[in-house]
Amino acid sequence: MSRPINIAVVGVGSFAHFAVAEFVKIPGVKLVGGYDENEKNILRLKEIDESAIIFPSLDAVCSEPTIDLVYIATPPYLHYQQSKAALLAGKHVICEKPAATKLQEAIELRALAEERNLLYVVNLMQRYNPLFEKVQQLIQNQVLGDFLHGFFENYASDEFLSKEHWFWDEEKSGGIFIEHGVHFFDMFSGWLGDGKVKSSKKVERFGHKGIWDKVQSVVQYGNGLVNFYHGFDQPKIMDRQEMRLLFEKGEITLFEWVPTRLKMTALCTEEELQTLKQIFPNAAIEIIEYFEQSKVSKGRFKNIHYQYKLGLDTGDDVQKQTLYQELVSAMFMDQKAWIDNNTHVRKINQDNAVHSLEIAEISENLAIKIHE
Repeated sequence: MSRPINIAVVGVGSFAHFAVAEFVKIPGVKLVGGYDENEKNILRLKEIDESAIIFPSLDAVCSEPTIDLVYIATPPYLHYQQSKAALLAGKHVICEKPAATKLQEAIELRALAEERNLLYVVNLMQRYNPLFEKVQQLIQNQVLGDFLHGFFENYASDEFLSKEHWFWDEEKSGGIFIEHGVHFFDMFSGWLGDGKVKSSKKVERFGHKGIWDKVQSVVQYGNGLVNFYHGFDQPKIMDRQEMRLLFEKGEITLFEWVPTRLKMTALCTEEELQTLKQIFPNAAIEIIEYFEQSKVSKGRFKNIHYQYKLGLDTGDDVQKQTLYQELVSAMFMDQKAWIDNNTHVRKINQDNAVHSLEIAEISENLAIKIHE
């Protein structure tokens, strides 16, 4: 039985405003109020609910007995202390990524939540994307054979990140691997299992001491390697992302940081073609080559059986803004279901917060520093 839940927000920037506006559309979710040091930001809560209380401090939020859950959307260096304060006050916590700037702090928060039977989760919303689930099904069904290699290329914008922005201060952000990379470490772990960092690099912007704007990490998943690259050096209009997974019998490519489109090139049998149609019922499939008799080719000293060489495209009908709204809502409903009934199995939980940060911290600690 779903129960009403009262929420408060700490840190009311643009994304928090967007997320909370989606949270309160869910039946039974009530915005009590929030806290932000920036008066202009906090007043924006009134746009969501005119009755929202403007709290003078985090302590005031935590001591308000009507609040059940605190949503934290402040810069990373504040996450640990604010999440801890809310948990100690008996509040459930949803925090924006990362959990903290240090792994040990995230481990402590996880333990604290578990001891008190409270919800603690970081908004790693990628796992709620329908395309995430479709790739997961593809891998689980071994439609394309074993995973061999992958990459994630993030050509991100820094147009609105001034030199003074906290993003460039690694004491506050944790660095790009920690502040940003956790999303994608979690995504690939969801597909491929636990990873192990094999190498890492970070590059300092020429002429700007202390501005580390490009990072790269290589992580091993099973017998395959994935290269993660993040560069914050593009104008906003050129911000773009692409990721690819290569298998024995084909490859898939996804576009945008929250993927909105998937393309595939593959060899498959008739049975595998029918499986692809079940996984991607609305995708356009182009038969590049068809063979009446099953063909056998070789790769990795193994026989590859197929009747089709095909291309698959899910199309570009999905709008980014609409997808973001759906993922934020799906994440919150999943977490609320656990609050209602602790036997509910969530797509992400406190372990995701810790494991993604672990890979990020190792990548940061192993990084060879390159000065342009």
